[in-house]
Amino acid sequence: MKTVIFENGDWSTPATAVPGALELEETPERLTAGNAPAHADVEVACVFLGSRLDAAALHQLPRLRYIVTRSTGFDHIDIAFCKRHDIRVCNVPSYGDPTIAEHTFALLLMIAHRMTEATQRARAGQFSPEGLRGFDLAGKTIGVVGTGAIGRSVVRIARGFDMNVLANDINPDPLFARKWNARYLPLDLLLSQSDIVSLHVPLTSDTMTMIDKSAFAQMKSGVIFLNTARGEVTETGALLAALQSGKVAAAGLDVLADEHLLRKDGSHSAPLTPTEKRHLELNKLLLEHPAVVATPHSAFNTDEALQRINQITLKNLIAILDGAPVNLVTPDNI
Repeated sequence: MKTVIFENGDWSTPATAVPGALELEETPERLTAGNAPAHADVEVACVFLGSRLDAAALHQLPRLRYIVTRSTGFDHIDIAFCKRHDIRVCNVPSYGDPTIAEHTFALLLMIAHRMTEATQRARAGQFSPEGLRGFDLAGKTIGVVGTGAIGRSVVRIARGFDMNVLANDINPDPLFARKWNARYLPLDLLLSQSDIVSLHVPLTSDTMTMIDKSAFAQMKSGVIFLNTARGEVTETGALLAALQSGKVAAAGLDVLADEHLLRKDGSHSAPLTPTEKRHLELNKLLLEHPAVVATPHSAFNTDEALQRINQITLKNLIAILDGAPVNLVTPDNI
């Protein structure tokens, strides 16, 4: 089967590890509507988060049978289109449990100890702690929204910092909560009682903009807000307004809504829609806000996590070749 590994880099699965029967090609390009015609013969597309497999791209790939994404999330793929056209999608169900949880706490510690400002001041030779007062994590209450693999890692790390832990999930796990001294609460109660709110839910129709103006209104004044899940889980305008009013004292973000629009590589050469223009404008305002600590969707980016991604992706490709695909995205988890 004609297979193309898109967004290939120095960390990707080496070609020598992939069975030759897959007729492998590799390219550093992202797969989008713009370059899809050049790959009209692809049968297996192995992609990463930079590719945009919307209907406009998929319509131009008539031979496509499988999409193998080197990610847990699959919101960059039009799953409804794939279901209608019998294109099967495989993902990496879990690879970043400790990695993304650690990154979440890196963002939180940067905020708590004013690390950005402190580092800039020290490098400038202004060796004074004046005006850099932070806060302890010990004794603070963190609300963990979503207790899948990553959320659970966040809970465990939080307990190591001697924090109080609240949790929310559509499928609460009382045994896990009891073991780690956490309490499951409805979302509104979690938001109102947490000093820090951290998001760890997948992007679905149910979680799209779940943290909106109403949700921010339910939070404590001066709350710390963290998002290492997906940008679209938060209503960007509402977050910006909450920062401007001081309702949210600081935000640690690894993801933004329509974050691909911020790339400087021409991957969004098509004219922007009004919604995309608005998101681009709001994202720029967020990144410029002094109370925001942001990273460019890099929470996954460690040697160990990338190795796990490659191992599972290789298994997915081999399983396709064997006619028994695994890690399929099914209607049950959409």
